[in-house]
Amino acid sequence: MEYFPRVEDIQQAALTIRQVSEVTPLTPSIRLSKLFGANVYLKREDLQRVRSYKIRGAYNKINSLKQEERRHGVVCASAGNHAQGVAFACRHLKIKATIYMPSVTPRQKVEQTRMFGEEWASIVPEGDTFDDSFNAAMKYCVAENKTFIHPFDDPKVIEGQGTVGLELLEQSKEPIDYIFVAIGGGGLASGLSAVFKSLSPNTKIIGVEPFGAPSMKTSIEKNKNTELPHIDKFIDGAAVKKVGDLTFAICKEHLHDVLTVHEGKVCQSILDLYNRDAIVVEPAGALSIAALDVYAEKIKGKNVVCIVSGSNNDITVNGRNKGAGPFIWKIKTLLYCPVSPATRSA
Repeated sequence: MEYFPRVEDIQQAALTIRQVSEVTPLTPSIRLSKLFGANVYLKREDLQRVRSYKIRGAYNKINSLKQEERRHGVVCASAGNHAQGVAFACRHLKIKATIYMPSVTPRQKVEQTRMFGEEWASIVPEGDTFDDSFNAAMKYCVAENKTFIHPFDDPKVIEGQGTVGLELLEQSKEPIDYIFVAIGGGGLASGLSAVFKSLSPNTKIIGVEPFGAPSMKTSIEKNKNTELPHIDKFIDGAAVKKVGDLTFAICKEHLHDVLTVHEGKVCQSILDLYNRDAIVVEPAGALSIAALDVYAEKIKGKNVVCIVSGSNNDITVNGRNKGAGPFIWKIKTLLYCPVSPATRSA
């Protein structure tokens, strides 16, 4: 029998994580509501202690470990946000963690992970993508007899992420018609699907992936969990070559739609959020908002929620990112904006 999260388990997860996870606000966006003729709300997971929703699943999983597993320590692989959730949880529970991160991870995410984990977390840079780090972490985990904390393909992690859905139902005064959610590995989308299928089945959940990393969309189209040979790594929080087997099975059956958004559109959304709403987000955090244009006609007059999944951004891409320039240069390039000689020199 295929795994599908039970609402009871997600409710238990909500009790488990409440000592470390914030109940993040659901705020109306006047600008987006006027722009799309809809009631658009932002679920501000960027305001979590670790600046993303990942603390929910990481803590729910790690807290479930037996004493022997805790003594041996844990291992994870992450492009940054899951790493911070694991580091925070391990410091709180006093469990040693070895955290594999791509060598191109923005410096800000690496430094935040060190800060949250303190002496309880050791960071190992490995490879250029999440998948490189994942493979190295799995080998180390088996060799050292440690427990692997998967960033998305684990029931306890999915149930932890699903607590976002419980909060949405408590916070929303009206039925929610559409939810737009970024997909990396699919853990958050899977958790939301479980909550809304049971408690608000008319709500349509729309998964959003980067145009350069459409692993869930490709897998659903092929009806098989498919690994992509190459991906664009700019939207690092959602750049995954292969989604989880559990999350694929759930999303394939229960998401209303999965669409992709070009990286240039995401950059424009980042700038609009900063310049017009005073909200700073990472590229993956802007995916849900960048997708609204695609559904502009369908959402008119509807109640719409965009999950702002994270704000762990670094305006200068880590120097180890081969061939990459500053973050602003990347945004300007993707938006086809002219760049002055002085800016290019700088």
